[in-house]
Formats: sequence, C-alpha cells, structure tokens
Amino acid sequence: MRPLPIVTAFTAAVVLTASPTATAATGVSDFSIQDPRITESSGLAASRAHPGVYWTHNDSDDGPYVYAVDSATGKTVARVTMTGIGRPRDVEAISLGPDGQLYVADIGDNRDGTWDHVWIYRFPEPRELTDVTVKAEQFTVRYADGPRNAEALMVHPVTGRVYIASKNERTGGLYEGPDRLSADGTNVFRRIADVPWVTDGAFSPDGGRLTLRGYFFAKTYPWKDGHPQGPGEAVAAPWQGQAESVTYSADGSTLLFGSEGTNSRVVAVPVRPTTPDPKTTPPGPSGSPAPGSPAAAAKPGSGAFTKGAMVLVLATALVLGGRRIVRRKR
Repeated sequence: MRPLPIVTAFTAAVVLTASPTATAATGVSDFSIQDPRITESSGLAASRAHPGVYWTHNDSDDGPYVYAVDSATGKTVARVTMTGIGRPRDVEAISLGPDGQLYVADIGDNRDGTWDHVWIYRFPEPRELTDVTVKAEQFTVRYADGPRNAEALMVHPVTGRVYIASKNERTGGLYEGPDRLSADGTNVFRRIADVPWVTDGAFSPDGGRLTLRGYFFAKTYPWKDGHPQGPGEAVAAPWQGQAESVTYSADGSTLLFGSEGTNSRVVAVPVRPTTPDPKTTPPGPSGSPAPGSPAAAAKPGSGAFTKGAMVLVLATALVLGGRRIVRRKR
C-alpha cells in the first residue's frame, strides 16, 4: 500500500533531530542488505563464530529462513532453513545466546494480542557459512497476564535467560522467561518492568546494558540483578522509515540499527561510555556537565532527540495509527 501522506510530512522534522554516525573509531561501519529476498528485515544478531556477519530474517510471508549477511559487502553468505517446526506466523526478532544457539522469535501479533500463544525457535549457529537445513527446537510461549503483541526478544549473554518486550501504545512490558526454556509444555513469561513502545532490543556482550529501540528513539538501561535500572539514557538512533531492529557488534563497541525494505540500510552508531554517577562525578569546566552524561547528551548537535519533542509525539501517534490501519487491511 502507498504510505500515508501525513507520515511523510513529518519526516523532515524528525531527521533534524538525529546526527550523522561516526564509526571510524570502532571499525564497524554502515552497510546495506543486498539480497532481494530480504525485504522485511525485522531482527539483527551479530555472529560470534563469523566476525562481521549478522543474522537476520524477514518479518512474515517468507518461510522458516534465517540469513547470514556479510557487513563488508552486504551480501548473503548463507541461508538457514529450519525444519521440525510449524509454519512461522510473524517472526520479529533474533538473538544469539551464550550457548552458541540462535533464538528466533515468532512473537508478533498484528491483532494486538489475540493469539493465546507464540513460539521461539532455536538452533546452533552454523560453523560454516553455506546454505544449510537444520532441525530446530520449538518452544511454546504464553504470557502470565494474557496475550499481547511483541517484536523484541533478547537473550542475556551471561545467564542465557530469555526476555521479551511487548509492544503497546500506552505501556509496554518487559517479560522474563523461565530459567531454561522447555520444549515440553508451555513456557510462561512474567512481566518484570514497564518499557516504552519498542520494536527490538539487545543486551551488550558483557550483559551489563540493555538497549531498546522504537520508531523514533533508543535508550540504554544499566542491567543489574535481572532488571533494567533507572529511566534509561538516550542513544543517537538514526531516523529509519520502518525502524525494526538493533544489535550490538560482537565486541560491544557499536550499536547497529536496521529497518525493513528492499536494500535496507543498517546504520552503525558507536557506543558511548557509561554515564558517570552525577553524585560522584564533578561537572566539567564552567559548570558544564561531564562528558557522556545525560545533560551533555541533551545539548544541540549531540545526536540525542532534543528538538521538536511535541512534533515527534504527534508524528509517533500518526505513524502508529497508520501502521495499525495498514496491518489490519493486510
């Protein structure tokens, strides 16, 4: 369908709030997905077995496929076909666990919580980059407080516990899975925190931070004792028309933001140092805030979303409303 004209009208206002990304210091750069089969890239996960390779998948209407994309060229270097599972319904996210296995999240629900269960698929990350068919495990998931729509799945890189962030216009939720997923029976996920409307999320490789992204924002939260801490710190997320995915590079130096669409662009944003505690860190010269602090991030040109806040709120509402109309017409 043609995009809603009112959404396009706000694009320029939103673009003004984001700064260009600089990746020379990290060695990780932007790239475009070249494979014409990948038109709805909805998740990203950095490979640990193959440096510079990122796993992705289509949103829906594709099949049981996962693609390995070489960031140096943007070309697909392997396609994995999953067997032993049902027909994927609405695949929204992918994450790599500390067990070396890829977790594929069939957790979307465009009718906003009408399916009483969703699924997670899991298979070992292939050691060779070639087209291959694998037998995947399938896990049934239910939420303790009832069905809901979700697009973000994160596997903690130390504990291996799986988390899902639900998607809601008012207040989304962060849900914690059981200590270990079981293929026998149902895995109940329980709400542990409120989160904004998000389309994806990722843990830093050391497990100390959780980054969540939405259509017009991204935030990083310190992670402690199995929970996100505080209100989160703004990340200079790029403007992307269909902002769908985020992951950390394997070394944790960079966040990569992806979107849907043919030849979609993956944008690399260097990770800033952790914000110092304002109680123990003195301000900079002339009373200026310490570098990396939330106050410093809010300065014009810093890359945080600081201008036109009311415009963004209105734009968000219009875009989300338009997406719901389009999804339902499908």
